[in-house]
Amino acid sequence: MSKRLSRTVLGLAVLSLVTLGLPATANADSAAGWHAKAERTVTDVVPAPVDAKPDPRSDFRLGPATVIRTDREGRQVAEYLAGLLRPATGYRLPVVSGHRGGGPAISLETGHASGRVGTEGYQLKVSRSGVTLKANTDKGLFLGVQTLRQLLPSAIEAKTVQKRSWVVSGGTVLDYPRFGYRGAMLDVARHFFTPAQVKLYIDQIAQYKINTLHLHLTDDQGWRIEIKSWPKLATVGGQTAVGGAPGGYYTQEQYKDLVRYAASRHITIVPEIDMPGHTNAAQYSYAELNCDGKPIPPRTDIEVGYSSLCIGKDITYKFVDDVIRELSAITPGKYINIGGDEAHSTTPEDYQTFATKVHPIVAKYGKTITGWHDIAKTNPPLSAVPQFWGTTGTDAHVAAAAARGNKILMSPANKAYLDMKYHPQTPLGLSWAGLIEVKTGYDWDPATYLQGVSEKNVIGVEAPLWSETLITSDHIEFMAFPRLPGYAEIGWSPKDSRTWDAYRLRLAKQSPRWVQQGIDFYRSTQVDWK
Repeated sequence: MSKRLSRTVLGLAVLSLVTLGLPATANADSAAGWHAKAERTVTDVVPAPVDAKPDPRSDFRLGPATVIRTDREGRQVAEYLAGLLRPATGYRLPVVSGHRGGGPAISLETGHASGRVGTEGYQLKVSRSGVTLKANTDKGLFLGVQTLRQLLPSAIEAKTVQKRSWVVSGGTVLDYPRFGYRGAMLDVARHFFTPAQVKLYIDQIAQYKINTLHLHLTDDQGWRIEIKSWPKLATVGGQTAVGGAPGGYYTQEQYKDLVRYAASRHITIVPEIDMPGHTNAAQYSYAELNCDGKPIPPRTDIEVGYSSLCIGKDITYKFVDDVIRELSAITPGKYINIGGDEAHSTTPEDYQTFATKVHPIVAKYGKTITGWHDIAKTNPPLSAVPQFWGTTGTDAHVAAAAARGNKILMSPANKAYLDMKYHPQTPLGLSWAGLIEVKTGYDWDPATYLQGVSEKNVIGVEAPLWSETLITSDHIEFMAFPRLPGYAEIGWSPKDSRTWDAYRLRLAKQSPRWVQQGIDFYRSTQVDWK
């Protein structure tokens, strides 16, 4: 071959690379990237989509010429997507409006999706010429982005530039959730977690389409939210934690920042003030909340059931009113969780009296009650959402509440509690509700678990993570992963599309992403990790 001919062939090759969105100075690895295979297909996504059709001939190659197109409503999600993709690719990935530019693009479109997908669903199409993501809302776009990121190589989660090709798996996805409430709970009362740690958990749960974070803000061992009309709740009650660990609390500004950060990930924060039990930190802070008005010592053990607000004192309800008033003012979400569990030191009569007085207080400040399923026995308003945390398949009070019209949030402790040990030798966690290996946590259905509670009665599913034994973010991650994605799938995916045998294969393909993200997960022997 002559030098002139070889230069011509090389020039044509370079021109082809530019057309395909690859750099004109592409090296051999980049050129070979055109022939690279996608790491996974649209059927490998967690949670499983409603409908997914892979097409390997339609793989899209993300390159330095790629832009992210969007409309005004989708701009925040587009900027979020660009922020996910830029660190590992090193590409500019500018966010542009409308149809500007004719090169390869990822297009995010709001208001153009099928009515079938509702407010959280989306339609995704990946072809050789580009990626199109459609949704009726920016929330739907955001959730679709979580699917899109799983169609890229796991290395896309890296924080530094990776020299490799970026193949987006081709095909189409039509997707929307089974349940509207898909939650995770983080106990910051037993051990305190900083705002940065909470934000990290928000990012980790958001990628699996979790849309609610329930923060357990108060308990016997610590009070974690500033209440300006009762300042010692934070400055005194916030200084303790289990085992004498350092305490802490969120100022109202820090809490509002957490709410804003969660909202940027389309997650609603539900704050919990546990009462009338689990109140030792409050009673330690203010002696007047005790029936005899005498000071009590702090508690840093993990016993339950010994504390109770004084049901007969007027100041108890001023306290509750002030706390709910201040918390409601900084919580844009519709729910305030009033706890209600394990009030063993409150008589049944006093428990009912307390509920009768407190429920209207929550309504007065424009919020809807949620609480542990114990509140079902008080005949709460039909808008209230009892959260079932039992370990058996029957509960007469919850079934009666469902029959009356209350929606039930499902969190059976022997299936959904993330703080339960995987096996007897697990170094973290407890085991009072049983051992929960990955299959045990996945292989149940919220619409059939509890007698008298069917699909129409269930608002969704939540995975609580209690922190008696958890101190660091690594501890949170080890107990949440790999189980949390399973609860997300239970809440999102159609019942008929879920089988353990298929799920464990898809779950295994998530692990390289967690490695890139630095998530310290438990390598269950039930899953063949890749």
